[in-house]
Amino acid sequence: MSDRPLKAGLFGIGLEAYWPQFAGLEARLRGYVHVVASKLERPGVEVVNLGLVDTPEKAVDAGHLFRQADVDIIFLYITTYALSSTVLPVVRRAKVPVIILNLQPAGAIDYASFNALGNRTAMTGEWLAHCAACPVPEIANVFTRAGIRFHQVTGVLNDDPFVDNEIEEWIEAARVAHVMSHNRLGVMGRYYNGMLDIYSDLTAQSTAFGTHIEVVEIDELARLRRDVGEAEVAACLDRIRTEFDVQPDCDPDELARAARTAVALRKLVDAKRLGSLAYYYESVSGHEYEDVITSVIVGCSMLTAEGIPVAGEYEIKNAQAMKIMDSFGTGGSFTEYYAMDFDADVVLMGHDGPGHTKIAEGRTKIRPLEVYHGKVGSGVSVEMSVKNGPVTLLSVVECAGKVKLLCAEGQSVPGPILEIGNTNSRYQFPIGARAFVENWNAEGPAHHCAVGVGHIGSSIEKLGKLLEVEFVRIC
Repeated sequence: MSDRPLKAGLFGIGLEAYWPQFAGLEARLRGYVHVVASKLERPGVEVVNLGLVDTPEKAVDAGHLFRQADVDIIFLYITTYALSSTVLPVVRRAKVPVIILNLQPAGAIDYASFNALGNRTAMTGEWLAHCAACPVPEIANVFTRAGIRFHQVTGVLNDDPFVDNEIEEWIEAARVAHVMSHNRLGVMGRYYNGMLDIYSDLTAQSTAFGTHIEVVEIDELARLRRDVGEAEVAACLDRIRTEFDVQPDCDPDELARAARTAVALRKLVDAKRLGSLAYYYESVSGHEYEDVITSVIVGCSMLTAEGIPVAGEYEIKNAQAMKIMDSFGTGGSFTEYYAMDFDADVVLMGHDGPGHTKIAEGRTKIRPLEVYHGKVGSGVSVEMSVKNGPVTLLSVVECAGKVKLLCAEGQSVPGPILEIGNTNSRYQFPIGARAFVENWNAEGPAHHCAVGVGHIGSSIEKLGKLLEVEFVRIC
């Protein structure tokens, strides 16, 4: 993981020839650039504001400055008509995604006041302060011919909720792309034998997201676990009892076993500087590693709640999806189809293993399980439902070395769940359960996905555009 902030480059464009012709125009437009800068500023984002670029010569310098500053994204604010030659050198050298801000200072020119000015020079200067849209086709043409991808936000500089929301989503998408490109994903163990859909191309994942994938050994986790002290176990048990609803039929020894592993997991994550983890292992009956792997669920849930999402069954693609969702601040819990309720038009989804407790409806329960279905051993597990309300599902899909983002927006709804010590929830979708399942399956995802609270499909779409990764929204 990295402490580097997202660096957002900003420059406005104008035409130097206008300044001696129209008094006050340059100062007015520079003031508008400062307004845009204030829209970009927020914690964790460093705005590199180059002000108004109004000549090709200044554009060359701006390109060098952005490259030296290592900006992650550029916001190009068009204040008035400007030459495309004041834009291309900047963006071509910086080589990062560019968002064109086509924002005029008012929703419409006050025609009566404008025409009453009586001085055509003053009138022209006033018009030029409102003609942000004028050079956009020219710039778009040049970007297209130069093979430079661009994105647009069109609207009003002040008091335009659409513009403010679009800028917020672009900044958030850029921030998440930044997080993913600096993330260290640990992979521990091996794939669940025979689940062909979850086998991942690690190079494709690193290429698409910039993620570093670190192979970690269960041996090291076992060693760390052997060295955990009783005081550390006791402290972890206190935390577990605070954060979870521990059911009365849980064996205290099983809970202590889970706490010991949780302490070791935290130490492993810290030692390897991991921001996410995918794992699976079985070992053999009576082996130390079986003892380790059958006691990880609570600790992995705690890590997931701390922003270090953990995916079971060695599902690397889904660890990526969970990290994306969590980086957007919406959670990101591991899930798959459980059943369909055709009477209620609901899809039941959940999974055994870790859950994201911060997006749970109420407190997450810890229950004892005599068997981990399809897996080895027994122990304690977590049971939770995702908060009722809007949700977004995300799958990172791989096909022939290419990655795409698949998402759907729906609702987590109240109702009966399967109380089997797993995460599980009831989801409704605007296209209906049957169409959702068929349309989702048709995109070829693995059977796991990530679920988070809120509707963020538009933000994920922008992430896909910044990463130049295909995006598909089912609903």
